[in-house]
Formats: sequence, structure tokens, C-alpha cells
Amino acid sequence: MHTLQSSKRASGILAHISSLPSPYGIGDIGPSSYAFLDFLAAAGQSCWQFLPTVPTNPLFDNSPYMSSSAFAGSPLLIAPDILFTEGLVSESGLRDHPGFSPYSTDYVAVTEYKERLLTEAFDRFSGFGGSAFRRFAAAAPWLDDYALFMTIKERFGNAGWFDWPPELAQRHADALASFRQENMSRFRYFQFEQFEFFRQWDLLRLAAQKAGVRLFGDIPIYVGLDSVDVWSHQPIFALDDRTLLPTHVAGVPPDYFSATGQRWGNPLYRWDRDEEATDNLLLDWWTSRIAAIFNMVDMARIDHFRGFESYWSIPAANDTAVEGQWRHGPGKAFFDRIFDRLGRLDIIAEDLGIITPEVSTLRDSLGFPGMKVLQFAFDGNPDNSFLPYNFTTPHCVVYTGTHDNDTTVGWFLSDRINDGMRREIKRHANRRLDDGSGIHEDLIYLAMSSTGRLTILPLQDVLGFGSDCRMNTPGLASGNWRWRCAAEFLTPERAAFLHDLTVRFGRERNP
Repeated sequence: MHTLQSSKRASGILAHISSLPSPYGIGDIGPSSYAFLDFLAAAGQSCWQFLPTVPTNPLFDNSPYMSSSAFAGSPLLIAPDILFTEGLVSESGLRDHPGFSPYSTDYVAVTEYKERLLTEAFDRFSGFGGSAFRRFAAAAPWLDDYALFMTIKERFGNAGWFDWPPELAQRHADALASFRQENMSRFRYFQFEQFEFFRQWDLLRLAAQKAGVRLFGDIPIYVGLDSVDVWSHQPIFALDDRTLLPTHVAGVPPDYFSATGQRWGNPLYRWDRDEEATDNLLLDWWTSRIAAIFNMVDMARIDHFRGFESYWSIPAANDTAVEGQWRHGPGKAFFDRIFDRLGRLDIIAEDLGIITPEVSTLRDSLGFPGMKVLQFAFDGNPDNSFLPYNFTTPHCVVYTGTHDNDTTVGWFLSDRINDGMRREIKRHANRRLDDGSGIHEDLIYLAMSSTGRLTILPLQDVLGFGSDCRMNTPGLASGNWRWRCAAEFLTPERAAFLHDLTVRFGRERNP
């Protein structure tokens, strides 16, 4: 049953997989995730939301929103313990790693360890001719392009595909076939990484189903320029035919997060071309992308949904997002065509930022619930749409904050609000500023008691953590995506606290 298309109330936790406790420097899709499913079940939660599980790039601070592939899985999330159980790595290889911090991810050290471990596993793997691998490859038409892309990047010192020799950048068939044959071992290695990731993912999804927890994924609207998606689908992106670089890039104008806007740098789709061939290619690619994520999860958020109604187009030569222009997106007809192929899906629209009536109309016409973020509610305006008493429909997802916000404790203690605002925030939770109650628990109470059908709480807010545990600061180029939760904080007491609120406000998993 679709969580947001039923009358049932529910709740869940937002925690990226990389943030989970693990002895291997980063959370993974093995024991780390299984233990978190146990915590969710003990807390009575029915949803687990996480960020994109795609490969990350150190050149972009390992952001899951600037990946080399919209379809592939991150090898950094592969579970070493499962590799060992499968007999693909030795115990000495498993244990040969530095003393990782339990509180943050050192991506350099983790990458070195995981690559060494996966190389050992690849050397022991003998399943390329087996039925399991053949079934996986048949169900992953993107696999060969991804493995070839990664092999070529490695061969040319991680250079962007637009700087490769022209015959490879422009995808001349003979050159690609020759390169693949000459580098078959590395090509197979990258295929193996993906086979193992999705083999482990299938086990995780089965465990989630048994625990009664729905997996809640994320679909970034844009992909990275230096990605297999752009390289292998150049006609659907706004690229210069000569340089192969974007003519215009994605971002948003100045808003709550940044005074100069955000220049993300992703290439834009060619929505503005009135050409049937390009239109069909875009439809095919997006259909495949959405189908792929829903083969992994039960529900998904479309990040920057407003870009489907209109999007901010920034000349690629500009350093900031200030001088962009709004251009029309593909609108409702595009989604209708996708749903004609895939059927209705449980999709949530990320509708934050500058939202016009046209964006709201598109969201509502598609039946997508939007997001209500309580940290945005308290600006002194009694008509603020994020205030719980102003929710006009229960068809929404209520958050205390998102991965782009400061933690609730950090936000409340920051200089972005004053004591008058703090008193008003506490009053909404029927509290006094000096009563000593935790602001994170106050906002959790407001979110759980609201009419919103689904409530999602960042793990940092469940645990009452401060700004040092923030996941991402938009506009900050480095230092993001590193926060991890040590196992000692996922206590039975915290689970019981959340379980009590979940039952009290009719959001329990098995009423």
C-alpha cells in the first residue's frame, strides 16, 4: 500500500547509509543497515529515508548529488562483512584497516581500504559466467556503459570525459570496442563492483520488508557533468557541440540558504528543444531512471521538483547564480507519459525554496505530496504555510529539518534567530524558553502531532545533536557529507522515546 495514498499515518527517520555505525569508517548496506532496521523497528518507525546511494566523487566533496552515475551503486557502501561471509576476502584483508573515527567519514582512508578489499574480492570472484551475473547484467542495461566509463577515466588519470581523446569522448563505436577489449580486466572489475552492490542491496531490501520498514530513496533532478549519464546521452543535455561542455548550468537564485544563490554546475536537460527525437530520448532516460530507483526502494523524493515546472538556467561562464533566467520545464504531460509506462508510484515532491502557484499546481495535479519543514515555520508570520496549524491537507511529509538544514539544536542556538523568536517557537510547543526542555523534542512533538500523514525526523534531531553533526551546508564547497553516528547513541531509551510518540499520535507501524 502506498504510504501517502492511504489514510494511514506513519513516521520514519532520515539517516544516510554512510552515517550509520560501522567499524569500517563508513556505514554500509550490510550489518550497519540491519542494525539500524532493528532500531527503527524498536522505535515503531515504518520508513527509512536516505540520500542517493550512487557513487561519489572526491572532486565534489563526495556529495551524493554530484555522482558519476545516476544508476550505479556506491562501492563505498558495500559491506566488508558480507564479502567475508561470501568467501571473497580473507580475515586479514577484512581487518587490515586504520582506526577509523566513529564520528565522521575520512573518505580518503575509506576509499583506499574499500578499493583494496574489493580488488581482493574481484580476484576471487568466478561468477561472470554464472546465471546470477547474467540476470543482473540483463536487468541493468546501463552496466556496460558505466564499467567502460570508469575504465576510461582510470586510464586517463581521472580526467573528465570531455577531455578524453575525441574518438572516446564522442563515443566512436570502433574506438570504444577496442578500448574495452584492451582493458577487459578493469572493465570486469567495475562490473563486479556493481554486481556485488546490488546483490547486497537485494538482501537489505528483503530485511527491510521483513522488518516492516519501507525504504525511502532520493532522485536528484540533475546529474553531474562528468558522469556516464551525460557521456552516454549527450543529445539530451545542453552541451556545446565543439567543446562538449555545458552552455548553461543548473542552480537556484538567491534564497534562504544563500544570498548569491547556488550555482550547482550540473548540465541542463534540453527541455527547450522542440524536437521529437530529443523529447523521446529524454522520456526514455527518465523512465529508466525512475524505474531503476523503484527497483531499489518503496518510495522516493524528487529533489528540486520545481525544475519540472520551471528551472533556473545560469550561463556557464558565470561564477554565481545571480544572473540566471527561469525557463519552462516539461510539466505534467511528461510525468503522465512516464506513469503510462510504469504505473503510479509513491513519489514525494521536494517543493522548498521559491515555489510559485504554478509549481504547486503541477505538484497537486500529479498527486505528489510536498514537504513541510518546521525550521522554516517560525518567521513571525501567522500565515506561514509551514506552521502545523496552517497545513491545508494531510497529504504532505513533515520534517523538523532536512539534510540541508542545520540540526534543530544547532539552528535554535544559532544567531539566525533571536530570543523573541525562540520564545515564540517554544510557545508553539506549549513550552517556556526557560523550562529546560530540549528544542529537538519540542519540534519532534509538533511534527508527530501534526496532521501530516508522514513525519520524517533526521537522526541528528532524534538524538538531540548540535551543529557539529550537520550533514550538509548548501553553498559550502567542502566539509560536508561526513557525519556519522556512533553505535553508543542508538539506545533502547531513544527508541522507546520515539516509540511512545509514534503510538500516541497514531503513527505506529502495526496498529
